Amino acid sequence: MKIEFYGAAGCVTGSSHLLKIKDKKILLDCGLYQGKDEKERGNDTFNFNPKDIDYVILSHAHIDHSGRIPLLYKQGFKGNIICTEGTKELCSIMLEDSGHIQEMEIEWLNRKRMRMGQPLIEPLYTAKIAQLSSYLFQGYPYNQWIEIFDGFKVRFRDAGHLLGSSIVEMIITEDEKETKLVFSGDLGNKGIPILNDPTFIDDADYLIMETTYGNKLHENISNNLKELVNIIKSTFKKGGNVVIPSFAVGRTQEVLYALNKYIESDILKNIKVFVDSPLASETTTIYNKFTKYYDKEATTLVESGDNPLEFDGLTFTKSPEESLKINKIKSGAIIISASGMCEAGRIKHHLKHNLWRKESSIVFVGYQAEGTLGRAILNGVKKVKIFGEEIAVNATIYNLQGLSGHADREGLITWLDSFKNKPKAVLLVHGEEESQNSFKELLDNKGYNSFIMKSGDTFIPGSEVKERSEVKEKIMALLDSLKDIDKMDKDLLLAKIKESI
Repeated sequence: MKIEFYGAAGCVTGSSHLLKIKDKKILLDCGLYQGKDEKERGNDTFNFNPKDIDYVILSHAHIDHSGRIPLLYKQGFKGNIICTEGTKELCSIMLEDSGHIQEMEIEWLNRKRMRMGQPLIEPLYTAKIAQLSSYLFQGYPYNQWIEIFDGFKVRFRDAGHLLGSSIVEMIITEDEKETKLVFSGDLGNKGIPILNDPTFIDDADYLIMETTYGNKLHENISNNLKELVNIIKSTFKKGGNVVIPSFAVGRTQEVLYALNKYIESDILKNIKVFVDSPLASETTTIYNKFTKYYDKEATTLVESGDNPLEFDGLTFTKSPEESLKINKIKSGAIIISASGMCEAGRIKHHLKHNLWRKESSIVFVGYQAEGTLGRAILNGVKKVKIFGEEIAVNATIYNLQGLSGHADREGLITWLDSFKNKPKAVLLVHGEEESQNSFKELLDNKGYNSFIMKSGDTFIPGSEVKERSEVKEKIMALLDSLKDIDKMDKDLLLAKIKESI
């Protein structure tokens, strides 16, 4: 067995890891790069031939884990996509929505290229291609062993990150020897609304583990929810709106659950909540379909006849016309809209109409990848460009990390320490450099054998070492030989070499 690392290796987005078992090739996730990662790495080509992939094992539906599946299909993949039933349902709407976004962005770009006399380009994939790729999905319940082929079986365990999100347990049998590989997927934040906490795993020989918040501790969720109430009340008192950039799948439903709780207990009264995302509306319908996966508190509400995702004053907007009407509201509205990182979709319109207003508040409730508009706003920029127009950032900016769907440093290490026996190696993925270095230091101090995986790295279980790609080895050897070049020139040269590959 070999494990090759491509996406979310040395970065956060674009999750993609390739297993080679016997004569089979299995892809763990097939996600889109976003923000800075997309600019540096690109989404249009793979580091392998899609026709050679036999299976995709998908941890969950978020686009940075599933978003290149239609492209994989477009370029020749015709195998099965194995995932949970919740992930299958969510991907059926999310990937088609992603295809629509690809089409709209290329249509806008092509109009510009036509005016400049440049050749037209095509989208990564269309909504139709995404729809066709959905026929390859096979959905399974949690906690059931599935034999994919002789010598390879998988089991999905609840990761508590998103409806249907999973930790993937894999048992590989080669030469009559069993090896257990576990892929954490994205681990959920303990205590978030609706979902169960991440499942503890008994054992693994090797573990591929995410490190998104490997260097950060979240605030207490209940404290963040109380802060959200205070933000809403103070913003309305100032005469502004509360804008919440939120992932249509996951964060939106959890925020609705929290607001429902405060409205029904009269802590918040007579408020108007707009969920301005057709995808979020469809997702909420799927959440209502899979109440069997809710946590104990949410299940109790459902069994009592109370839908925790519905309340007076809540409006789901679908058409562009309905969305435009929201921008005429100057105060007293909570606007929840996608995308969660502010890179596309209707949220950009709501930011354009509210960012410049000192009366309004922008509340971030999810991870903001480097290079995204959301990250820039969080970093304190004074002006941003939206649809080509320069907008001043005068609104009050809040970052409620306790509402994040990702486990923090403590949550990650608690989950790892729950293993009855330490894995032989922990392979760290899905994190920015600072986060990964910090988490690796923690693991090393606790006696774990850990490796930070970079794009192009190969890990061979049994050797307990990773192999760098041949190209990277040559580059590193070249740089080491340049002893007489000062550091600034060396860094510049390294940047140029990276661009060339």
